[in-house]
Amino acid sequence: MSSTPQREQWQELSLPEDGRQSARALDVQRGVCRHLMGLGLAPLTEFTLATGRRADVIALSSGGEILIIEIKTSLADLRADGKWPEYVDYCDRLFFAVPGDFPIAELPPDTGLLIADRYGADMLRDAPLDKLAAARRKAVTLRIARTSSLRLSRLADPEAELG
Repeated sequence: MSSTPQREQWQELSLPEDGRQSARALDVQRGVCRHLMGLGLAPLTEFTLATGRRADVIALSSGGEILIIEIKTSLADLRADGKWPEYVDYCDRLFFAVPGDFPIAELPPDTGLLIADRYGADMLRDAPLDKLAAARRKAVTLRIARTSSLRLSRLADPEAELG
């Protein structure tokens, strides 16, 4: 079966790995993004917040709700990370996404919980809704839009000088 020009172009438009994530974390990330897209949300990976912190996945709903999903692949990973509470100020709902063998009793009970592999994810616990203030929502949404647009532009023209 021959590839169409559109298919070939799409295959060229893939994000390079940046080396920060393990193969296991990338599998969880892929499954989480598939799950979110299946729910009609638009996920964006490795998103830098205004504080300089990097969220593993941020997602935007058609109604403007913002979710952050923090990926943890081991108990040591969870215990070594003290930054995730800062994400609450930049989303309406905060989730953890972990592989199926993760000791979920160790995760904070006041966050959502997704069990994920490279093929998808299941929500075991929904995250409580804590709505962002309008000004913060606008700032985060604009940052998501700008980041997404610049990434797509860089994929389409990697040699371009983009800000």
